[in-house]
Amino acid sequence: MTVTNLPDLQKRVIRCRKCPRLVVYLQEVAEHKPRRYREWDYWSRPLPSFGDPQARVLIVGLAPAAQGGNRTGRMFTGDRSGEWLFRALHQFGFANRPNSSRRDDDFALKDCYITATTRCAPPKNKPLPEEIENCRPYFLEELRLLENVRVIIPLGQIAFAQTLKALRQRGIEIGPLSFGHGKVYPLQNGQTIITTYHPSQQNTQTGKLTQPMFHRIFEMARDK
Repeated sequence: MTVTNLPDLQKRVIRCRKCPRLVVYLQEVAEHKPRRYREWDYWSRPLPSFGDPQARVLIVGLAPAAQGGNRTGRMFTGDRSGEWLFRALHQFGFANRPNSSRRDDDFALKDCYITATTRCAPPKNKPLPEEIENCRPYFLEELRLLENVRVIIPLGQIAFAQTLKALRQRGIEIGPLSFGHGKVYPLQNGQTIITTYHPSQQNTQTGKLTQPMFHRIFEMARDK
């Protein structure tokens, strides 16, 4: 796959129907909305990435949330993980406001771009390996088109592993790297990976990931 710009790539993402299980699941989610969202017209399609096309910082999530991005049509918008992420981005100058609840508000990113290893919300938040593989060409194209990226922040261990796999497919030699919160890995191409636990409720409510720990990641990204 080769496209000439990010908008064309995102149009292709939205039209994607490579994963029959996910196509069916997205429709089921839209047809069985929780009461609190019954007035919403769910997006229920693959989610495009978004942000500043000249970004220096690239954030890599795992997959959209069924009642979050899959509902609102924008990654991390409308869920608890997004609340943590957007608050941190705003504090360190990467976002114009600390929250966003819908894709048509005035939330915007500066010097930052957000993508994910899988563009459709998967059942139980667990994409199958072949679904991640189906999505990888989109991620590879983004890595090619986002020419100014110097810092990559994968959110969680799976996003970290998939980021490494994509970078290796792009020809970057990377030895074995271990996952952990706050690790910094300079790469031979001049980019740097900074690792973090995912801001999921499982991590934030148990204290595995605290707000100071998470904010430290974006402070490092800002200063790189």
